[in-house]
Amino acid sequence: MAGKGTLFFCKECGHESAKWVGQCPACKQWNTMTEAPSAGKSSSRRTADHRPVSLRENKPVSISEVRTDEGERLLTGFSEMDRVLGGGAVKGSLVLTGGDPGIGKSTLILQMCRNMASDKRDVLYVSGEESLRQIKLRADRIGDMPEGLKLLCETQLDDICDTARQTKPDLMIIDSVQTMSCSASDSAPGSPAQVRECTMLLMHLAKEEGIAVFIIGHVTKEGVVAGPRLLEHMVDTVLYLEGEKNAAYRILRCVKNRFGATDEIGVFEMTSEGMKEVPNPSAHMISGRAKDAPGSVISCLIEGTRPIMVEVQALTMRSDFGIPRRTASGTDPNRVNILMAVMEKHSGIHMSGYDAYVNIAGGIRVTEPALDLAIVMALAGSYKSKELPDDTVCFGEVGLSGEVRAVTRLKDRIAEAAKLKFKTCIVPKVSLEKEELNKYDIEIVGVSDIRQAINYL
Repeated sequence: MAGKGTLFFCKECGHESAKWVGQCPACKQWNTMTEAPSAGKSSSRRTADHRPVSLRENKPVSISEVRTDEGERLLTGFSEMDRVLGGGAVKGSLVLTGGDPGIGKSTLILQMCRNMASDKRDVLYVSGEESLRQIKLRADRIGDMPEGLKLLCETQLDDICDTARQTKPDLMIIDSVQTMSCSASDSAPGSPAQVRECTMLLMHLAKEEGIAVFIIGHVTKEGVVAGPRLLEHMVDTVLYLEGEKNAAYRILRCVKNRFGATDEIGVFEMTSEGMKEVPNPSAHMISGRAKDAPGSVISCLIEGTRPIMVEVQALTMRSDFGIPRRTASGTDPNRVNILMAVMEKHSGIHMSGYDAYVNIAGGIRVTEPALDLAIVMALAGSYKSKELPDDTVCFGEVGLSGEVRAVTRLKDRIAEAAKLKFKTCIVPKVSLEKEELNKYDIEIVGVSDIRQAINYL
């Protein structure tokens, strides 16, 4: 049972309960209830006082009277980030940015602030984790900072909102929301109730004053933003910065966007001077690959509106144990197991006694089914010690019957391969019946099942 003045909150969805339960009644997750002080009645009144006048006096309007123009977008100075945001940051929007510790979230956001301040925008950077000196030292490593960038070290969100209403910046950064506290909740900073109240207060500030607010959030060991799952539902846009800390490339991925598409990614390279854009990800993803190496296959993916070439690497070895090891990095290991079962059933390659390791080079994570054929070809090449020519690219979805199924946007994939001087493209045969591909200077080989594709080796 909770003590006097305390409640139990679900870390996933923010559901409140007067007593501890093993399974959350709302989201059905186990062992997610944590104890925290309740907000009390007075906090409810304080929360209501923070609501903008437009929300307290809201009246129904006809749908024909609603304006659909989203207004001016604020360019971040990074074309890759503008692409992910849908054309730039929208005034009055609330953007949540997450990522592993040390991945470069604060560096990327600070560079964005420098770019926007250089564009004569008023920027307020609020930090609850670092001192002014620490921020200045990090800024000096990035480069010269313009006068339009203002810094504030504060953890009391009520004072921060008062400062924002007085200065009215175009952009405000909160680093990070887990360190903030507001008078609307008596909970400790970082607790589900406190994170929820702080986010609600920032949302009201953004909508009322027309300020683009970016909040940085910590992530859990599962890779999601810490705090109640309600946090992601409250904001307008959710961005994740992905990649290995020891790798050079970072992927900025959008998983929610009320002002644009959610399938765009931005590619950055971490350098000693901060983040640098990668305008041609395909060339970078396949650079440095081994020549004439068995188990190395190039495939083409579609991320948002653009195709990206990636290298699929596979290694097979006879297992010394009764149960062979199957490991995948950058793709779904279960999908790799399914493809290996299909290969053994329909191509005569007996891999039940072999260890298999699959890797997507470059640190990118791929979930698109079009990668299936490349994985099959890489595994077969490593098993047979046969290399696919360096100027060959392949893609296609593989079904449980061994058939190679059609993929979307075939022309864009082939055009990207032709642009990078590939000579041969192995594609699903069923896709060739619907497309006119004679204009591309590349040999196109259609396959209907994995046996035909493996025979190409």
